[in-house]
Amino acid sequence: MEGYQIYLNKGIEMVMDYGPRLLMAIVVLIVGRWVIRRIIDLVDKGMDRSFVDESLQKFVMSLLGATLKVLLLVSIATMVGIETTSFVAIIGAAGLAVGFALQGSLANFAGGVLILLFKPFKVGDVIKTQGYSGRVAEIQIFNTVLKTFDHQTIIIPNGRISGECLVNYSHEDRLCMVLTFGVGYGDDMKKTKAVLERLVDREARFLKEPAPRVLLSELADSAVNFTIHAWCQTDDYWPAYYDMHEKVKLTFDAEGISIPFPQHDVHLYQKK
Repeated sequence: MEGYQIYLNKGIEMVMDYGPRLLMAIVVLIVGRWVIRRIIDLVDKGMDRSFVDESLQKFVMSLLGATLKVLLLVSIATMVGIETTSFVAIIGAAGLAVGFALQGSLANFAGGVLILLFKPFKVGDVIKTQGYSGRVAEIQIFNTVLKTFDHQTIIIPNGRISGECLVNYSHEDRLCMVLTFGVGYGDDMKKTKAVLERLVDREARFLKEPAPRVLLSELADSAVNFTIHAWCQTDDYWPAYYDMHEKVKLTFDAEGISIPFPQHDVHLYQKK
């Protein structure tokens, strides 16, 4: 009976000691969750008014919510009387171990954050990176999804994109197209230039200002190279690019203008 009375007294003592703390912790948990929801709603509405990118907005909301919830839990643990020093140390050690295990994923995560923040490209842009060209279909946290012109899906890690050079063909509203065509040394240079100028004048997608130019750009090893500089709207770039190659080849064939290809002359000498 005396032992029972001792345990009862200890229980009452613990209730009197931790009861108010536990009750206060429950109140703080309820109020804290309400405050977190209010903060997230306010930040979300503020980002809506600022026309922040939807992908970045969702990422910031999830990150902010997780951070505030962790801080709330640590505060409650402190109120109840749990020693948070060792608790934080364990979390730090676990985070370090996970960081080493997920180095590649964390690099891609950081790359996705940089892309969303600094916007070197956006969904719908045509870019060239890591040897691939295509239209950006989706920017994810870890990867960027490209749709190539033959409708293949290319998934590229964001870490590689953010740390390497890329070409954004959609950044400007118009682009300068540079086309080079080689003809044989035996062909008529004036006729070739006139043919190219005629093709350029007939291409309606080329802008009149700045005016297109046809230049003799290089006397190469096996060809005389002519270069076309012509401006067009960004959306017209690739259709005009491919059409011009086809038109030049067909017109050169019809006009008797040769397009040389690499070849070697081999001379055999017989010793007597």
